[in-house]
Amino acid sequence: MAFRCQRDSYAREFTTTVVSCRPAELQTEGSNGKKEVLSGFQVVLEDTLLFPEGGGQPDDHGTINDVSVLRVTRRGAQADHFTQTALAPGTEVQVRVDWERRFDHMQQHSGQHLITAVADHLFGLKTTSWELGRLRSVIELDSPSVTAEQLAAIEQSVNEKIRDRLPVTVRELSLDDPEVEQVRGRGLPDDHAGPVRVVTIEGVDSNMCCGTHVSNLSDLQVIKILGTEKGKKNKTNLVFLAGNRVLKWMERSHGSEKALTALLKCGAEDHAEAVKKLQNSAKLLQKNNLNLLRDLAMHIAHSLRSSPDWGGVVTLHRKEGDSEFMNIIANEIGSEETLLFLTVGDEKGAGLFLLAGPVEAVETLGPRVAEVLEGKGAGKKGRFQGKATKMSRRAEVQALLQDYVSTQSAEE
Repeated sequence: MAFRCQRDSYAREFTTTVVSCRPAELQTEGSNGKKEVLSGFQVVLEDTLLFPEGGGQPDDHGTINDVSVLRVTRRGAQADHFTQTALAPGTEVQVRVDWERRFDHMQQHSGQHLITAVADHLFGLKTTSWELGRLRSVIELDSPSVTAEQLAAIEQSVNEKIRDRLPVTVRELSLDDPEVEQVRGRGLPDDHAGPVRVVTIEGVDSNMCCGTHVSNLSDLQVIKILGTEKGKKNKTNLVFLAGNRVLKWMERSHGSEKALTALLKCGAEDHAEAVKKLQNSAKLLQKNNLNLLRDLAMHIAHSLRSSPDWGGVVTLHRKEGDSEFMNIIANEIGSEETLLFLTVGDEKGAGLFLLAGPVEAVETLGPRVAEVLEGKGAGKKGRFQGKATKMSRRAEVQALLQDYVSTQSAEE
């Protein structure tokens, strides 16, 4: 039996009866990205307006008597609706679908059927799977590559068929109907029961499908193919948008274009060239800055060698700098007889550190320095460097190094 949502994809609400309600749990992803387990109920209705996920299409969202339905899944010939409020069996209920989500799924799914049929007809490109994503949809094609010319031809053809306002019809055939053998499809689920549902785009395609679809291609409005990506072995993923998603994409793109126009002080046609010029200028500035930083590092190195602390513990902290800056100083000094502790970054927050000196001393002290600074690091041949999160504890590190030098001197 087909659900009400499959018999009439345009229905937005209807009345039915609760058949059963049992305690259940739902694993979901929280706002922090971690898995959460929700306690609730699996509600079964006599019929449902909410599509259960399947065939590459996500489930519908909606309400039952204003109780939010968080997930709809198919179990054999029935649909399970997960809610966090119990609904008594035998109760007559009003079911409403989140129409914006439903119509979006209808546009993407019918769009996939159309692209799949045209790609096969024009170039013999077979669809092996597809995914209706939250922001974009992907069709996996059984080909190692698809040319830009082929994509352009497919896009032109599907949009011509949308403008031709071709009807889309849904029929149910019995499993033993000879016509089933002529219908495109990737097989039926193992627990399939009842007739076979066939979605037909007039003069274009007939395909076995359980999903919700538009009744006329004109409801797709437009299809935009965004390009291709490398898929699984010898496969190509075709990325597309249909209907309202194209309009939202255009709105975002136009907003970005306006912002870039204001920032770059030029028209949209000159954005790429303006960015290239900025990149070249940035590279030149980085090169000049690096040269100045090297000169500064060498100057600092000579100053440190003249420090009264030379031969013991020499420290230096700068807000500006990087690991290369510290390594230039260490290379220039050649601190085999001195413990050199260099840091760059925020004085109290995160930054980088380098410890250089006698090999044995650095091997002993390096991990302890990283621990004090609440960071991580590694080293070899008399040098240990890494990242720190607590630069405010530099004084503790200096005391640690001083104690080590004092102990070594006393032993000698």
